[in-house]
Formats: sequence, C-alpha cells, structure tokens
Amino acid sequence: MANLKEIRNRITSVSSTMQITSAMKMVSAAKLKKAQDAITAMRPYSDKLTELLQSLSATLEGDSGSKYAEQREVEKVLIVAVTSNRGLCGAFNSNIIKQVNLLTSEKYANQEVSYVAIGKKANDAFNKTNKVIANNSDIFDDLTFDNVAEIAEMLMEKFVAGEFDKIEIVYNRFKNAATQIVTTEQFLPIVPIEGEADTNSDYIFEPSKLEIVEELIPKSLKTQLYKGIRDSFASEHGARMTAMHKATDNATELRDQLKLTYNKARQAAITNEILEIVGGAEALNN
Repeated sequence: MANLKEIRNRITSVSSTMQITSAMKMVSAAKLKKAQDAITAMRPYSDKLTELLQSLSATLEGDSGSKYAEQREVEKVLIVAVTSNRGLCGAFNSNIIKQVNLLTSEKYANQEVSYVAIGKKANDAFNKTNKVIANNSDIFDDLTFDNVAEIAEMLMEKFVAGEFDKIEIVYNRFKNAATQIVTTEQFLPIVPIEGEADTNSDYIFEPSKLEIVEELIPKSLKTQLYKGIRDSFASEHGARMTAMHKATDNATELRDQLKLTYNKARQAAITNEILEIVGGAEALNN
C-alpha cells in the first residue's frame, strides 16, 4: 500500500502542476492579444517612416552628413540584448543569449564587445562578464515609446561620442504565437540605403530635405528600437503560451499514465488479498 500512496501523491502533484501551467497559458494568451495588436498596429507606421526616409535620402546629392551615419573602423561594439524578465517560455531567452554569444565569439572576435541588457535574463547571462554598461530590465513595467526613447537617446549619444563604433540589436521578432524569429539588426551607424527609392513623388518640402532627414533619423532610430522591444514583448507571451500549452499536455499525459499505473497496482493488491483469503480459507478447511 505504501507504493499506492506514493503514486497517489505523484498524481496530486502532477494535477497541481497541470492547473498552474493551464492558468499561466490563459494569462499569456490574454496578454498576447494586446501585445500582438500593438505590434501589428505599429509596423505600418514604422515601415512608412523608413520608406519616407529612404525616399528623401535618395533625392539628396551626396552624403547627408548625418552624425548617425558615420562609418568608422569597428573597434568597439555594443550589443543590445532583448530578453524577458521571467522564464518558463521555452527557448525564448536562450536563443537570444546563444545568438549574442555567437556574435561575440565569431563576428566580433577581434573587437571589444559590451552589452546593454533589456530584460533580467540578459543581465543575468552577461553581467558576469563585467561588460554590461546598462540594465534596463524595468522597461517592461511600463513599456511606452517615451521610456524606450530614453534608451535610444543614450545609445545615440554613446555612438556620437565615439564610445562605440557599431551598435546592434538582438531580439525575437514576432511571427505568430508558435514562431519567434531571432533577429539581429544594425542600429548604428545607419545602414546605407540600397535599391531604388521613389523619387518621383510630388512633394513640397518645408524646410529643406536635408533638415527633414536630420529630424527624421533620430525619430526613426527610436521607432526602430521601440518596434524591436515590442516585437520581443509579443514574442515572449507567444512563447510562454506555447510552452505552457505543451507543459499542460505533458502533465495531462503523465497524470493519465500514473492513474493507469495506480489502478493496475490497486487491482494487483486486491487480487493478492483475495488470494490470501482464499488460501487461508482452504488451509482452515484442510
């Protein structure tokens, strides 16, 4: 019977875990809807801003002279790693950490690399290297454009001051609840515009095109960072919902197996008791 008690305890434990994972799945599903709506609504604006910037830049003669487009020999690199503050979301955080480590060990093996952590998991992973210059894990407590803009301004100031020659962002891009794509984007210097832009649009520019471009570039950079963090935020809830869904399914399967094992053990115990009673009765008759 001790074995049966142990199985009952395991069934109770697995059932409790299943209730927790099921509740976490529903919470993440509710948060995912809001986060998905936010990033879906933002992407057209971000794409149009980039398109307008490209169109204006393509009509300028020569280099616009932007301080954010200055191409320097890459000696110091800053990587902005965007993770979550909590776990239980599958490989969401580990994929970002692996990608950042890959960039550090291969692409920038000969450069001095520092990090900006957005998310506690990124800070925990890279803080031991003593190269985390800023930890912005609290951004998810109030994820607004203004708060993200402060981080973007800090990054732009460090680039303009020459503290870093290149800044890249590593985050999970949201595709759907089950799919998050690890994405590496160059933040600074601004990637040179390639391809043909629409230069035939009938626009009247006031003030000059150059002044408009100089005004749009900081706005575009802030929007780029905000979009990346928003993408990661939606991806986190999608990854957690998927992970908790799988965990609930696994817990349900394990509980069913334990119940079957319990029933078999209980039936075997009952059968043994019956055999002992019958054997005892036959012994008394003899």
